[in-house]
Amino acid sequence: MKTYKLGDLIELVLETNKELKYSAADVKGMTITKEIIPTKADMSKTDLANFLIVHPNEFIYNPRTHGKKIGFGFNDTKENFIISWNNIAFKVKEPMNEIVLSKYLFLHFNRSEWDREACFRSWGSSTEVFSWETLCDMQITLPPLQTQQKYVDLYNAMVKNQQCYEQGLDDLKLLCDLYIENLRKTHPTQKIGEFIHSYNVKNTEGEITLEQGINIDKEFITPHRPNENFYGRKIVRTGQIAYCTQLNNENLAISLRTGEDCIVSSVYDVIEVNDKNVLLPEYLFLWLIRKEFGRYVYWASQGTCYEFLVYENLENYRIPIPSIEIQQSIANIYNVYKERKTINETLKAQIKEICPVLIKGSLESE
Repeated sequence: MKTYKLGDLIELVLETNKELKYSAADVKGMTITKEIIPTKADMSKTDLANFLIVHPNEFIYNPRTHGKKIGFGFNDTKENFIISWNNIAFKVKEPMNEIVLSKYLFLHFNRSEWDREACFRSWGSSTEVFSWETLCDMQITLPPLQTQQKYVDLYNAMVKNQQCYEQGLDDLKLLCDLYIENLRKTHPTQKIGEFIHSYNVKNTEGEITLEQGINIDKEFITPHRPNENFYGRKIVRTGQIAYCTQLNNENLAISLRTGEDCIVSSVYDVIEVNDKNVLLPEYLFLWLIRKEFGRYVYWASQGTCYEFLVYENLENYRIPIPSIEIQQSIANIYNVYKERKTINETLKAQIKEICPVLIKGSLESE
């Protein structure tokens, strides 16, 4: 084994999209969980000529730190993509491919230990920056190439199994969506206001202390800044649907409560189904998380500086109401999808957690 400075092994990627070969659809970003994702920014009016081209087996990172994490990614696909010029792209130097595997290097970066060291070495006041020079100054101990390959193969096998499981997950979601869409062709649509009512019960006695919020991923979450005053906040009970009346474009924060009763702030409204023998909350929720509903509520919202969805406009949304048996069968498919999605997220977390184990094993095997 031998210890190197990273600067001896890697070099910057400086090729830009000056010929505009790549479009807005090719722009990617990175997450603090070390994944490459499509950018969430609006690229329609952005000059892409100075964006960096990232080839397979190349790395990217955001020099601005996020707490104790570094936004980072590795292009392990066979396709090129582009990233914003204010991020950093790099690769293993050509002569150093005989010393370190790019994928093994990614395992090294994909550890919380590395994040902690990188954030410790960052500098700045309002914004901390992890510079290229600082990255190059960090050290890494490398086992022989064949040992690196052995542990990379173990990692790749785990990732392949997880991706196969995720493919089955996508198939389930597609089946659910097709089932729902087909109902428009076979059943008339009706206003949901005929089947629901607004539920506006306050936590006046302070008996419920579990405060929740809702994100645009349609999930209940614990607020970053919980309010210690539980009195007078709105109650959400199991089987009810809560949504944020203040809109974030077409991304409505809405979710079906399946856990214990909770409370939410006054910015949320709560709805309840009149008769569960006529309309299942789970079936209704499937319609309310569709993109077309997001477009509808944004169109139906009111306001100037901020857009708000009022209950009266929500009532006018129309969906097909099939028999309760059909609703239940669709809900069952979706419930299986949610369960498997949770399992998939657990698998992905386990793969990330195995990276330090693999690095440690590769070093101790020598």
